[in-house]
Amino acid sequence: MTFESATDEELLHAMGTQDVAALETLFDRYHRLALAVANRVLRDPGRSEDVVQEAFLAVWKDAASFDGKRGRARSWLMTVVRHRAIDITRGKGYSTVVTSLEQLTVHPSSDDAWPEVSKNIDAQELRDALATLPEEQRSAIEKAYFEGYTNREIAEKENVALGTIKGRIRLGMNKLRQIVVPHSHQLADDNENQSTEGSD
Repeated sequence: MTFESATDEELLHAMGTQDVAALETLFDRYHRLALAVANRVLRDPGRSEDVVQEAFLAVWKDAASFDGKRGRARSWLMTVVRHRAIDITRGKGYSTVVTSLEQLTVHPSSDDAWPEVSKNIDAQELRDALATLPEEQRSAIEKAYFEGYTNREIAEKENVALGTIKGRIRLGMNKLRQIVVPHSHQLADDNENQSTEGSD
């Protein structure tokens, strides 16, 4: 069975039945983002890779406990990555005990454009797109999507209302979508044209 078009939540459900293909699909979909989250905490690519591997293993072992009512699958996964990276900075080392993932609380977004924005774009292109945003919007998005903070945690760190943070993220993601999605479509068209030319 293939899972390319499956939602993240469907992948986690399949992982709960020990479907390895679902795990591989989820890893392919999010390992770059997970690595960015870990590296923002650790500043060490090697240890970040280890943290990501351990986080995906933890999710694999405890996927059946995922409750979609408590948050999005992607946010849940990134929360696991961030928690494990923080454990390393606190000198706790790598845990051999899988923490119950249902204890990790994440907050879903009602208008999450990240899957559309992050698909078919590499890290440098995403950094370039983020650089075009106002500082407040860029900072909120980086904390939410690269550092694993919830909207409420960001609001507390910035000492602003929760609604303000949600608004900054929503506006920033809409701008990124306008920049990134047409660009990815153009890349796809260019690749198709190159393939057609090469077959002539």
